[in-house]
Amino acid sequence: MRETLSRQVGVARPLTADPAGQAIRRGNRIRRRRTVVGLSLAAITTVVVSTGMAQLAQDPDRQGSSIVVIGDPDPSVRAIPTATVPAPPPSPGAPADLLVGGTLISADGKRLELPGVGPAERARPLPGGGGLLVVGAATTAGRSLWVAQSDGLVQVLLAGAGQIVLAPDGRQVAWRDGTDLLVAGVIGTQLIGSARTPVPAGAEPVRFVGDSVLVRLDPAAPGHALWRPGAGQLLARGDRSTINVYGTLPDGRLIGQVATDDPRRTCLAVLGPTPALKPDRTGCGLQLSRDGVGGISTDGRWLLVNGSVGKVSRSLLVDLSQLGPDTAAVPAGPPMTGTVAWTTTSQASYLDGTGQLVRVDVDRVRAGTPATPAPVNGVQPGDRPVLVTGS
Repeated sequence: MRETLSRQVGVARPLTADPAGQAIRRGNRIRRRRTVVGLSLAAITTVVVSTGMAQLAQDPDRQGSSIVVIGDPDPSVRAIPTATVPAPPPSPGAPADLLVGGTLISADGKRLELPGVGPAERARPLPGGGGLLVVGAATTAGRSLWVAQSDGLVQVLLAGAGQIVLAPDGRQVAWRDGTDLLVAGVIGTQLIGSARTPVPAGAEPVRFVGDSVLVRLDPAAPGHALWRPGAGQLLARGDRSTINVYGTLPDGRLIGQVATDDPRRTCLAVLGPTPALKPDRTGCGLQLSRDGVGGISTDGRWLLVNGSVGKVSRSLLVDLSQLGPDTAAVPAGPPMTGTVAWTTTSQASYLDGTGQLVRVDVDRVRAGTPATPAPVNGVQPGDRPVLVTGS
């Protein structure tokens, strides 16, 4: 009996149900159902997104085009992309902000430390606000371009460059790099879509004229040329009479200083925006400085420029609507350094040689009351503040 029972226990009997097989079959069924549901959701999502994109494309309230950056083996033939979001307008009559060393001093006296920003030469708000583009002063290692955001974060966009110029709206930058001139778009905190052209030795970018770059061909002699990125190389056969260019009129023409047959005498001129920069109209009754410092009001009516009255150096206010053989100017204040910031069509700010702020009111100057310099809070003797233009 004991032997019989032992044999029965040692023999494995088949189960009436197979748990492992049931679990495998159940998992296969669940996986098949999930696959079918996933494919159905993907199809529905594709239809919804396609419909939404079609509606966006047909929405008449959407303006501008999207900016897409792709690699290009020859980017010099492409136009520089620009953002379509307009920069905020300046507050009417508000004084300009100042950059002192690595500290931004706003018009209302607030201070923002910008660690990493070295000695600066120019500063302009980022497109759409939110920070600054800062051009560094020349050093033995070249110039730098920083983007300083409103939270104090500073990033380097360029280092070791030659002359750097910014477009009036801050959406493009041009710089000298070795034997080439380069232009790139400023999108956020990046430079994209660069184009380049070889330039003569000593040539430097001066300013933007629309989407073109004005290039001084030889710092020791009169002469400029216009280069439009994407339209070929710079043609170094521009004019040979323009000494300085102060800005652009609303119609695209430029206001510049041109040489005459008398080496001691120069004239103001309205220049056509072509490679030849041919003068359309001139005014030769002024004593102008050759330092090139000057700025045009946003409506193109007024020019602030350095010159002299008799033997006294002054900044001069010129009515460009009266530019002609008998052009006259009135003293506006002490000589200017750096850039001029027009905060309205009749009010401007600049810094004098001591770093003090001069605020010019056109009506008062025309009435015979030149502007006087005033110290800036937070600026110590020896500091070299930089006016933030376009703010």
